[in-house]
Amino acid sequence: MAEITVSNLRHSYDGDLSDPARLALKGIDHVWRDGGAYALLGPSGCGKSSMLNIISGLVRPTAGRVLFDGRDVTELGPEQRNIAQVFQFPVLYDTMTVEQNLAFPLRNRRVDPGRITRRVREVAEMLDLGPMLGRRAAGLGAAEKQKISLGRGLVREDVAAILFDEPLTVIDPQVKFDLRRKLRLVHETLGLTLVYVTHDQSEALTFADQVVVMSEGEVVQVGTPEELYERPGHTFVGHFIGSPGMNFLPCALEGGRIVFDGGSLPAPRGLAARPGGALVLGIRPHGLGPATDEAEAVPARLIDVEDRGAFRIAEIAIGGNRLRMRVGERDWLPADGLRVAFRPEATLLYANDRLLEDAHA
Repeated sequence: MAEITVSNLRHSYDGDLSDPARLALKGIDHVWRDGGAYALLGPSGCGKSSMLNIISGLVRPTAGRVLFDGRDVTELGPEQRNIAQVFQFPVLYDTMTVEQNLAFPLRNRRVDPGRITRRVREVAEMLDLGPMLGRRAAGLGAAEKQKISLGRGLVREDVAAILFDEPLTVIDPQVKFDLRRKLRLVHETLGLTLVYVTHDQSEALTFADQVVVMSEGEVVQVGTPEELYERPGHTFVGHFIGSPGMNFLPCALEGGRIVFDGGSLPAPRGLAARPGGALVLGIRPHGLGPATDEAEAVPARLIDVEDRGAFRIAEIAIGGNRLRMRVGERDWLPADGLRVAFRPEATLLYANDRLLEDAHA
């Protein structure tokens, strides 16, 4: 296992760093701690797979360094970095049995046969592959094949890290849930350094202790799932995480209040100086609710209500702004005269897309 550091990482697939807009990675600095479970989360094309392939050695960065436990490995290939990588589509030998596929990485390294047998059975038990060890991979379904692929990554005990590149994309939702749970169990049992790339926020937030959110070749925030949801450090994170995402209202500070089209709220506490740049107010749907009194209530208009089972999502209009508000199954929403309360602890202020720390209403 290893602590992995990337330092001032920049990459262009044509080798030209002169145009920042064309870079796959734009000067990234980050540390993956030894034994941590991380997710690299972002939309397609944001640079997360490029980052993973640079860490593994499949791609050499145009500029910057990669270090394993402080040792510069930037110029080394994958076999010299001792990395296991699991891809979106299983890489298996269909003519081999499940047991032979799991054992292959160890036999290739001339590990003692007795140790290979023990290790293969340990990993097979973790992934519920025990009953099918004697079956050929060619006759198995997509979920079982991906389990074998995961097992091939886990079977080596000496790896510096295991890298997962969207390994559950082609798996059914219920099986995804089961495999995520098993990966968490494997991490807790073995303490491996795991880096998991995905565009699926549910996968990232349920798998990882720390989530690295990327957008357009940059890391915009690193944090726990709770931190990313409750206090997005960037408006992109607020948009991307959550279903539905965070509401944003263009606003201004006037006379000690946050003023926006259709209403105003008390200005944030702890705001040391008037921020420069474009200001927006951000609030999650659960931070809004029907007002129980008139104090700081904001007039709104009900547009639509969507039933989500245990709760409902109401689409409302405040001035020219469209917002989504989470309400209970039995909350009454008047068609006319709706008044909305903003929970102060959930109301955040952003300048130039960045969260103003200690500045909530």
